[in-house]
Amino acid sequence: MAAARAAPPRRPRLLLPLLVTLLLPAPSDGFGPSAELAFAVEPSDDVAVPGQPVVLGCRVEGTPPVRITWRKNGVELPESTHSSMLANGSLLISRFQLDQGGSPSDEGDYECVAQNRFGLVVSRRARIQAATMSDFHVHPQAAVGEEGGVARFQCQIHGLPKPLITWEKNRVPIDTDNERYTLLPKGVLQITGLRAEDSGIFHCVASNIASVRVSHGARLTVSGAGSGAYKEPAILVGPENLTLTVHQTAVLECVATGNPRPIVSWSRLDGRPIGVEGIQVLGTGNLIISDVTVQHSGVYVCAANRPGTRVRRTAQGRLVVQAPAEFVQHPQSISRPAGTTAMFTCQAQGEPPPHVMWLKNGQVLGPGGHVRLRNNNSTLTISGIGPEDEAIYQCVAENSAGSSQASARLTVLWAEGLPGPPLNVQAVSVSPTEVQVSWDEPLVNTKEIIGYVLHIRKAADPPELEYQEAVSKSTFQHLVSDLEPSTAYSFYIKAYTPRGASSASAPTLASTLGEAPAPPPLSVRVLGGSSLQLLWEPWPRLAQHDGGFKLFYRPASKTAFTGPILLPGTVSSYNLSQLDPTAVYEVKLLAYNQHGDGNATIRFVSLRGASERTALSPPCDCRKEEATDQTSATGIVIGIHIGVTCIIFCVLFLLFGQRGRVLLCKDVENQLSPPQGPRSQRDPGILTLNGAGRGERGQLGRDGKRVDAKELEQLFPSAGAAGQPASRPNPRPTDPGAHALWEETRLSMLPLQGFGRREEMALEAKAPRTGPAAALPPQEVGPGLLSEGQAPWPSATPAAQPACSGQ
Repeated sequence: MAAARAAPPRRPRLLLPLLVTLLLPAPSDGFGPSAELAFAVEPSDDVAVPGQPVVLGCRVEGTPPVRITWRKNGVELPESTHSSMLANGSLLISRFQLDQGGSPSDEGDYECVAQNRFGLVVSRRARIQAATMSDFHVHPQAAVGEEGGVARFQCQIHGLPKPLITWEKNRVPIDTDNERYTLLPKGVLQITGLRAEDSGIFHCVASNIASVRVSHGARLTVSGAGSGAYKEPAILVGPENLTLTVHQTAVLECVATGNPRPIVSWSRLDGRPIGVEGIQVLGTGNLIISDVTVQHSGVYVCAANRPGTRVRRTAQGRLVVQAPAEFVQHPQSISRPAGTTAMFTCQAQGEPPPHVMWLKNGQVLGPGGHVRLRNNNSTLTISGIGPEDEAIYQCVAENSAGSSQASARLTVLWAEGLPGPPLNVQAVSVSPTEVQVSWDEPLVNTKEIIGYVLHIRKAADPPELEYQEAVSKSTFQHLVSDLEPSTAYSFYIKAYTPRGASSASAPTLASTLGEAPAPPPLSVRVLGGSSLQLLWEPWPRLAQHDGGFKLFYRPASKTAFTGPILLPGTVSSYNLSQLDPTAVYEVKLLAYNQHGDGNATIRFVSLRGASERTALSPPCDCRKEEATDQTSATGIVIGIHIGVTCIIFCVLFLLFGQRGRVLLCKDVENQLSPPQGPRSQRDPGILTLNGAGRGERGQLGRDGKRVDAKELEQLFPSAGAAGQPASRPNPRPTDPGAHALWEETRLSMLPLQGFGRREEMALEAKAPRTGPAAALPPQEVGPGLLSEGQAPWPSATPAAQPACSGQ
């Protein structure tokens, strides 16, 4: 059982001089009528002894008269014989007591409250707790050691304030001057270089202002000298994880054994230097850091090294240093005209990062209305200030290590003779984008009004997003336009004079009328020969108004649509499959809501090109690609050789080709002349290229299938001339040069499907034709042998003439 010992005589507490100091009134010199209301002394946390007096300090500076009161746990503390307020505002609890016999306990959080005609401020919270001492929950244990070895005892006990731990051997206090005895503040006794006279019974003694307690005894037995055999270095006890507050002392324990005796060293896991200021080694390897700061936080590594070798053992512990909240930027008192915006800013730091809150005349101030908090509550914005906003605002920063507060005053400047607020403000929605706002002029001081300013914002937006519109002084209504449909808006108005603005009118709300949605942007992607993917932007607001999308599609040659396909407003794509790969499709997408269907977005798309490309480019063989990747190095080498060879042949081909072309151009000009005769006998290729003969123009495609005329006009508007009725005369110039330009114009209007095999045409252009070869049938001089802009005869080739004109 733990033995109880009478508390030692306490040192006299300097209460009487403190009381005399606190009872003296605070000096008022140097504080004029403009002095801000602020705390010169604030209460601090304390531990009280039951039955003893407690004083909580508080001193306030500011414009008199100043009224001071106290709160306990947020409730105003009434005057009584048990607790009373001193002359300077400090609180005296004559006899601190716990909860006994129905009387309330004096433990709790206390705040000093000061108020004058400008506002009210509240001090930081001070926590008062009763001094206590628990029983030992860890007693020292018996130990056996060899001479020259190490012994360690430990005890643990909780108390307020933190108990002071000392040790006794055989009921006699241990001599702390003995370098072999190390006492750590956390209740650890280390004995190094053990000797026979160290044997005995050890007790742990814990004391504070509440009590003194003695632990169980633990016997230490020291045996004879060790064998002297080699022993690997080992760490018996390593550093523990610690959480401290700045300015406290950190004790990182490290006890190592081994033969020979290991060397103990310390380092930080992050590689930063530990430093030397405030650092000391206690005993054979304990690290002591005095007056810790946040920079001391980190993981510390204790290493036990065998002398002369790299053999080592390590242990580590984390040190966390907390810092109470403190301000790096205080809010500043400001004066602002009525109707403007006031802003306070405070920046606080601490570890962990503090939480910031605001008080208005001692009451918690939250966001809402014309009050806005931003930047993690570090910025307070008050828009459209009025007389009711004139107050003292406090920024309170608090974390687990402590709290701090700073205050500032807002003064609202109010000119005499300003008009009152506009009356009877009403807002009526007249369209999906317009609201009519009307009002009556103020009751007083209306002669100097120079105009009105209407303040507008969405009801869901913060006040700082509002905008204003100016209105003439003779106008008592205003049409607000460019609004969003089906949206609620807030309106209020102020009257302006040369001396300032009136107070704001009462705000009014109005919602714009709804309307059908706008056409959605639509894009189409061809996935294959028979599939389309439709893409558009999702409109989540449609779901809020019972809306969505409607999708229709059809082949362009048919009159009936497939659909509607109903899609929710959150969907942004849809796939159409099993389509006719030879058809042109018309796709229509529209958005709808409770007000009806919006205009549709229409797209035409052809699948014919996609199906042909799919046939020409079959899907890849992935296994084949994998095999190719395995021989990629060989392929790269071969490809380089092939590429170099191709470049050489191309250069030679260009050089010899250019020389032959110069000689051939003159020969072609001399030997070939424009053929004469009726058109029907000399340009069958052009007729074939345009789709058919004069009587069948617009009826046949390149593959011989019949093509709808409307479909051609939709897909190829430039081919409209080719699809005109045969009865329409086609003017034909008689000049040979104009004839070539006319032929080029006709060919440039044709769809690209009509062109191909340009390499063969290039060979044909170099060889002059004579005799029957100049009048080949259509299947031999058809579109496969013609390139864009080229006539059927070499002399009429528009591309060939400029090349030869320079000879």
